[in-house]
Amino acid sequence: MTRIAALVASVAAVGLTAGVWWWTQAPSPDIFAGCRGSAVAGGPGAIGGPFTLVNQDGVTVTDAEVIDRPSILYFGYTFCPDVCPLDATRNVTAVEILQEQGLEVKPVFISIDPERDTPEALAAFVGNLHPQMVGLTGTPEQVRAASQAYRTFYQKQDTDDEFYLMDHSTFSYLVLPGHGFVEFFRRETTPEAMAESMACFVQASAAAN
Repeated sequence: MTRIAALVASVAAVGLTAGVWWWTQAPSPDIFAGCRGSAVAGGPGAIGGPFTLVNQDGVTVTDAEVIDRPSILYFGYTFCPDVCPLDATRNVTAVEILQEQGLEVKPVFISIDPERDTPEALAAFVGNLHPQMVGLTGTPEQVRAASQAYRTFYQKQDTDDEFYLMDHSTFSYLVLPGHGFVEFFRRETTPEAMAESMACFVQASAAAN
């Protein structure tokens, strides 16, 4: 083999190796690109993660057991006088709109007030909202870990009153099995707009499977 031929062969080998590396390392197309209506610092993977909590039946469950189908998560508390019931009701309305379209999304309510929100209290709260709604509580440490995974904020107001209130963030999070967190919704989002967005994600996920 001449020196020129050897050089050509060497360059071709390097090019083939680089092509294989690019093919294996290049990021996969975002199947949800046409659905996303918000941006998250660090990307969607920066939000969400494993948690262990206790459901309204008193059973300890993991995130994998809770998010066994598309789910909309909300962090609040049952003693909340206005915001939480309104937001939870909005989420349920969106879920019911999707049900009429043949799409299933599970509403999940995660308490940030484990001191008062026993499984029994959660059972009464979620039972009044939707038969498939899951209520979750736990130890203060378990609740804090779940909150930190989803970057939520909550804080008990500085008072000794037993009827204390909690300051907290009010985002709702769409989470899909196999994909994790994909979208969040602000409380001013209407149930119709929320349902339309969630349908896009759920259908895109189904099409990719």
